[in-house]
Amino acid sequence: MIKAGIIGSTGYAGGELVRILTGHKDVEIKWFGSRSYIDKKYASVYQNMFQIVDAVCMDDNMEELAEQVDVIFTATPQGLCASLVNEEILSKVKIIDLSADFRIKDVATYEKWYGITHPSPQFIEEAVYGLCEVNREQIKKARLIANPGCYTTCSILTAWPLAKEGLIDMDTLVIDAKSGTSGAGRGAKVQNLFCEVNENMKAYGVGTHRHTPEIEEQLGYAAGREVTLSFTPHLVPMNRGILATEYAKLTRPVSWEEVRAVYEKYYKEETFIRLLDKGVFPETKWVEGSNYVDIGFHIDERTGRMIMLGAIDNLVKGAAGQAVQNMNLVFGLPEDEGLKLVPMFP
Repeated sequence: MIKAGIIGSTGYAGGELVRILTGHKDVEIKWFGSRSYIDKKYASVYQNMFQIVDAVCMDDNMEELAEQVDVIFTATPQGLCASLVNEEILSKVKIIDLSADFRIKDVATYEKWYGITHPSPQFIEEAVYGLCEVNREQIKKARLIANPGCYTTCSILTAWPLAKEGLIDMDTLVIDAKSGTSGAGRGAKVQNLFCEVNENMKAYGVGTHRHTPEIEEQLGYAAGREVTLSFTPHLVPMNRGILATEYAKLTRPVSWEEVRAVYEKYYKEETFIRLLDKGVFPETKWVEGSNYVDIGFHIDERTGRMIMLGAIDNLVKGAAGQAVQNMNLVFGLPEDEGLKLVPMFP
């Protein structure tokens, strides 16, 4: 059995990690870390875990935790994992970090967009960006994995094959994405109150959202050059889900069949990417509670643009599910172990 510890187990992503790992036949959770609920029963924080999880919440002592487990998941605010990790810890355990601390390779870019000084930049270079469908072989050998963000997972995977094959002009790429409120975390914030969110839709982080440089960096690797794009996220009144609609000028005329073949070249064998039929476009309800990414596209011949659409559950493929997928790769398990989650409907 793989022994796992979770730091930040009482946030939404941490709670989803507990839900998924509790059903994973090869994993035992040894440490339910939470600064806010130390010594409180986990099931009193998440009552859905009553008579399922009997443990109490512990602190975030990563050094002590590293002596007890094989893998540590950190579902924490930016800066915490980077402030705790050191060479001794990395020599003992694998770390899968769900924050942005090790996602961006350029330290100055990270510090500019996140407004904090990076506590351990010496580990950035070796950290592997945990987008399994793109970096599978590197992930298998990693000891520090930067689990991608939710908006970024959806946005990158939706456009990756076309960026890689040069079918879209990356200088014209615009991403319009919408997320459920769980993406904002579990903390009490006025803007996330029911009366603020219900019957409402709003853009936020316009031109400044922190996932922008992450998307640009990864799609830049696909395109083979630096990419600058427009990304605007929106908050919608639902619990879960992200829908990204992406627009870009085509570099040449293409047929639907040709574009489909490009997507299949990269994704045909991918368990968690579902390429939808012609004329069918993703809906968040179709992936809710699952680790799937649904992708569809439309060639707008009138404007010469490609319209790409992707949908994920922000807490599963956008966070905890992807983290477990990374863990499976690191420990040589079937990639879908513990993740055969049928989407919930309605």
